[in-house]
Amino acid sequence: MSDNRFPPIRRIITGHDDNHVAKVIMDGAPTNARTGGSGNVSTLIWCTDSCPADISIGEDAEDMGARKLGTAPPPHGTRVTVIDFPPGNAPAMHRTETIDYVFVLSGEIDMDMDDSTVHMKTGDVMVQRGTNHSWVNRSDKPARLAFVLCDAKPLGIGHAVTGHTMASGSHST
Repeated sequence: MSDNRFPPIRRIITGHDDNHVAKVIMDGAPTNARTGGSGNVSTLIWCTDSCPADISIGEDAEDMGARKLGTAPPPHGTRVTVIDFPPGNAPAMHRTETIDYVFVLSGEIDMDMDDSTVHMKTGDVMVQRGTNHSWVNRSDKPARLAFVLCDAKPLGIGHAVTGHTMASGSHST
């Protein structure tokens, strides 16, 4: 029997104090993790709600990882999430109006699309451009992926996930 757990995520956020000295302003476990019905654990690391992003001076920055978001990032923004996929997870086909940078940190995962499948392994990186897809772990070990989603111009095809908030458990990057 394999161990289906990953070590906790450590999130380190940097900034500047009022004297413009670079420093760590947050260091610890992310505060916004949810488990979906498929067994996936989705942890929001950070988001932005504009481009260019606000990186103001000061140690009292809002914890942008504590916001409640759905699959899509805020309009004109970004969303960084780490998702743990257990073996045999229940996939959910979906499409977002985003460009997604996907990094396989550990394990193996399949991305099923309309009529094809891409198999990814540790170290693989994908640029996913608004396509219909689902993530399926067909291996016997968990997979950990990091996602950076950037808001994009709508394609105007299909039924994209457009809401920027979703009920807990329905998150499926």
